[in-house]
Amino acid sequence: MDDFRKIDSSGRISQIYSSIPSQLALNKKRYVLSNAINKRTTKKDEELLQDLIDSKTVMICYNSTQPSIALSQTKNLSSYKLYIADIGLFTTLLFNDASRTNDQIYQKLLSNKLDVNLGYLYENAVAQIIKSNDIELYYHTWNKENSVHYYEIDFLVVKNKKVVPIEIKSGNINNFNSFDAFCKKYSHIIGERYIISQKDISNKDMIKIRPFYLTSNILK
Repeated sequence: MDDFRKIDSSGRISQIYSSIPSQLALNKKRYVLSNAINKRTTKKDEELLQDLIDSKTVMICYNSTQPSIALSQTKNLSSYKLYIADIGLFTTLLFNDASRTNDQIYQKLLSNKLDVNLGYLYENAVAQIIKSNDIELYYHTWNKENSVHYYEIDFLVVKNKKVVPIEIKSGNINNFNSFDAFCKKYSHIIGERYIISQKDISNKDMIKIRPFYLTSNILK
């Protein structure tokens, strides 16, 4: 945070950074810059966001409006999510309301005994793995028919000239609604399809279920 203030003494970069875990926890379609700085955004705020991205401390994931093997050509520049480039710092920010992030919290986290929904923590971890493999981050949302709700695929990557959808599940993996709808809509461009979870290796129909530690392997 001290380094951020060297770039921006107003503290807005720090606000943008600190807001990432809470905005992911809300499970919204995109990151909302105005919510982070608590005011209407200006061109200067957008420039500060770009400075933050250029610092490599955060990762930007764009919404691909019409998935294809050329994902970069279909990204919506105004619809994106932000992830923190270091999962340890993400965890610290996640629990920054506590008096201190102590060893007990980390021990419970590692043993899956922490009584909190950690889906967005795992999502950030997978984003970091994908980015560390020199792959840009993309996701996809689309509205459900006759509904105000929407479907979402957490990540899209291209492999063997096919689009590979990746869903992150921190708990129950019995719900495949988004996957089923995505595969029905884009069946002509889809290759492998993965769910990354805490479960052991298994397959369900055409979906490959893999544990988090194998994420790098499925990208190769």
